[in-house]
Amino acid sequence: MGIIRSSFSFISGTVFGIYIAQNYNVPNIKKVVNEALFSAKKVEEKYRKPKKPGDDAV
Repeated sequence: MGIIRSSFSFISGTVFGIYIAQNYNVPNIKKVVNEALFSAKKVEEKYRKPKKPGDDAV
């Protein structure tokens, strides 16, 4: 009885997630994160301070 009681929320969450994924248009999280990182990298490169000629980053 203890294992069913302790894993009820995990099992119900899994079933609910499967239902949502099958019946609604859920975005691909990996793709969204990769696009966000790519755009953040572009913004960082655009606004980065230029390196000084005598500045050696070691």
